[in-house]
Amino acid sequence: MSQDKFLGDESDSRIIDEHVPAALAGQRVDRIVSLVADIPRAAAAALIEAGAVILDGVAVKAGKLKATEGQHLKVELSMLPKKQLPLPEPNLAVEIVYEDADVLVINKHAGIVVHPGAGNPTGTLVNAILAKYPEVANVGDPFRPGVVHRLDAGTTGLMMMARTSRAYDSLVDALSRRVVTRRYLALVWGHMSAVTGVIDAPLGRDQRDPTKMAVLRDGKVARTTYEVRKAFNVPVDCSLIECGLETGRTHQIRVHLATLGHSVVGDVVYGGARSVLSSPRPMLHATSLQFTHPASGKEMKFTVELPQDFSAVLAKCSQRTD
Repeated sequence: MSQDKFLGDESDSRIIDEHVPAALAGQRVDRIVSLVADIPRAAAAALIEAGAVILDGVAVKAGKLKATEGQHLKVELSMLPKKQLPLPEPNLAVEIVYEDADVLVINKHAGIVVHPGAGNPTGTLVNAILAKYPEVANVGDPFRPGVVHRLDAGTTGLMMMARTSRAYDSLVDALSRRVVTRRYLALVWGHMSAVTGVIDAPLGRDQRDPTKMAVLRDGKVARTTYEVRKAFNVPVDCSLIECGLETGRTHQIRVHLATLGHSVVGDVVYGGARSVLSSPRPMLHATSLQFTHPASGKEMKFTVELPQDFSAVLAKCSQRTD
C-alpha cells in the first residue's frame, strides 16, 4: 500500500482502491477501512451502511465481515458524513514563542495533538490557536488551518504556523525545498557506533501494522543526521544525541533511530519503553528552528530549553568513570 492512501486526504473525490494485504487478513472490514482511510471506526461503519465499501465487487453489508488476503477493496470516501471544521477553544493553553502578522512560533507541550483527526476531534493545538488568532481559519487546509508541519503528540518543542495564505505557501515551499533547519534532542538507548552520522533510509507505512512507519525499499526518501552530545552508562548505556531533519516524514527520527537499534527512550511504539529508565513519553524535543521569514526575508532562529520531564529523565543518567 502506498503511504498516501493512509494520510487522511480531505478530498471528497478520494477513492481507496487496493487489495487487502497479508497484515490485515482476517480482520473485520470496518477495522480495515478505518485503518486504510485514517478515519474513526464509526465513520467506517457509516460508509458500510451507505454502500460505499465494495469487496470483490459486492457491497459490504456488515462491518463484522472478515476479509481475506488479496481481496479487492474499494471505498468511496465522498460518501463520508461531512466533517465539522475545527472550532476555537479559548480554555486551551498554548505557549507562543514568537508572533507577527505572518507567522507564529510555538513551543508545543507533551501530549498535545497538533490538529483534529481520528480519535482527537477537539483539544488540539489548532483549536487553541483559532481562539487566539481566528484569521488562521482561512489559511491552508481548513481542517488543519495554519499547519505547515507537525510534531507527534509525545514530542515537545518548536514548530511554526502561518497566519496568512502568503506565509503558508512560502513556508510549505521552504519545507519542500529543505531550507528550513529543524534540530532535535533525543535520549536513546545504547551507544552510537559513530559520533556523527547520516541515516538515509526510505520510509512508508509498516505492512504488518499500518498505524506505524517502517523502513521500506519503495518508501519515500528520508534522511536524518545525528551527532552524539553525551554518552552515559548509569543506570544503563544510553546517549543524548542531536538530530537534524533533511526530510520530514511521519515518525522519521523515531523510526530511523529504532532501525539502528537505538530507540528513543520512552517510545512505546518503536521499542523504547523499558523499566530500567522509565519515561512518561518519548524523550524527543524540537530544540531549535530556523527559517527565512516569508514576508521580510529575514533569517529567523529560535531555541527552547528542554522541558521539565525530559530534564528529569536526563538527570537520572550519568557517566561512571571507574
